[in-house]
Amino acid sequence: MVKCIIGANVAAAVIEGRLPAQKLKQGRAVMPLKHLVLGLAIAATLPIALETAQAADGLYVPLFTYRTGPFAGSGTPYANGLTDYLTMLNERDGGIGGIKLIIEECETGYDTKKGVECYDSVKGKNPVVITPLSTGVTLQVIPKASVDKIPVLSMAYGLSASADGNLFPWIFNVPATYWDGASAFVRHVADLDGGFDKLKGKKIGLVYLDVPYGKEPIPLLQALAQDYGFELKLYAVPVPQMQNQSS
Repeated sequence: MVKCIIGANVAAAVIEGRLPAQKLKQGRAVMPLKHLVLGLAIAATLPIALETAQAADGLYVPLFTYRTGPFAGSGTPYANGLTDYLTMLNERDGGIGGIKLIIEECETGYDTKKGVECYDSVKGKNPVVITPLSTGVTLQVIPKASVDKIPVLSMAYGLSASADGNLFPWIFNVPATYWDGASAFVRHVADLDGGFDKLKGKKIGLVYLDVPYGKEPIPLLQALAQDYGFELKLYAVPVPQMQNQSS
């Protein structure tokens, strides 16, 4: 029997409190404390970001949105909610620290090329933070933002390895990563079967959407498969078939 994990939902295991708190194996750790440190890092760098990003008339906050494209069904309400929240901060609190927010949307259609074009169009306006809202866009923006020294908030998406703030000081992917979710699933299977040593010879499958975020857990699962001797089965679902349950 193949035990499957659905890539789009792996973060749920973390959110529901099933994030493993100790090492799966030496050298591969899931560390909630690291995420806490990253959160503190955001708070620590905020005054610097406010100082450098403050324009004459406010703080520039670009919103990369996808009200169009294959994921508009989720992108539109998210964009509405985020815009409403930032607008509320302006109207209720006068912005942040008495500085008004300048809110500007850039439509990506959840297309990586358009997302990179959005980044290039806003980077010269001193954005206080970039929120790509796409793993594909985030992967392309990371090297740019690191040079431009623009904070990137890829909240629970993007490059899992960027949780290491020593290597990626400008990237913040709190509160969890795709690797966290994948490792939580492997730990759950091990717990059900009586320990990690029982995984040897078993089959574990990943059902994932054939886009960058769907593929992000694969490197970790491949490494864990080698460590614990289970066979990893990969089942890619093309975007046009994502609503087809038989796929």
